[in-house]
Amino acid sequence: MARLKRVAPIGVAQHVIQRGNNRQVCFSDEHDMKAYLSWLGELSKKYEVEIHAWVLMTNHVHLLCTPKAEMAVSKMMQSLGRVYVRYFNHKFGRSGTLWEGRFKACLVDSESYLLEVYRYIELNPVRAKMVEDPGEYSWSSYQCNALGRETALRTSHEVYARLGRTQGDRLCAYRDLFKAHVSEKLIEQLRRCTNSGVPFASERFIKEIEELQLGRVSALVPGRPRGE
Repeated sequence: MARLKRVAPIGVAQHVIQRGNNRQVCFSDEHDMKAYLSWLGELSKKYEVEIHAWVLMTNHVHLLCTPKAEMAVSKMMQSLGRVYVRYFNHKFGRSGTLWEGRFKACLVDSESYLLEVYRYIELNPVRAKMVEDPGEYSWSSYQCNALGRETALRTSHEVYARLGRTQGDRLCAYRDLFKAHVSEKLIEQLRRCTNSGVPFASERFIKEIEELQLGRVSALVPGRPRGE
């Protein structure tokens, strides 16, 4: 099956993942992670991308973000990939590629699935058995979204903002979301959608995007989320 054309409407959230080539390590220590997040902050502002959630794992990265300009996510990820590879290669005296081809991404139906993607991303270290609680992991957005740690990198999505009237209410409501883990079925659906570029969305959302883009953005993928 031919790969779907990447569709990235302005104002529509995306789940983005980029892996190390052949699952190789792309973050060797906290200095690497600090460098990556610093450049992510700079480049997200430069290319007008709002970053809502993130996690840096040893050999891959997850982001939940919303572009505010044309092709903004692609421009940000390409620039970020290049600058980080130069840094990493210089640090370890290596050459060549670090990333596994182009990044993968899917549109996210904000009203139906956005908070599930927040949880999926920030629970990565728990699923990997690196920590027992997401708040123990410093290289995700959980400490910001759930515990109130300040950072210029994060922009709250409007769906997150509706969790409560005050910051305290929002933090409490967000932590409550993590009392239950994301289902294995939903995890598999999100992974499939991201790898294939199919929207993680209701059928109505997909139809609206296809009408907006004047072309197909979906494929016949078993298990794609359906309904509201």
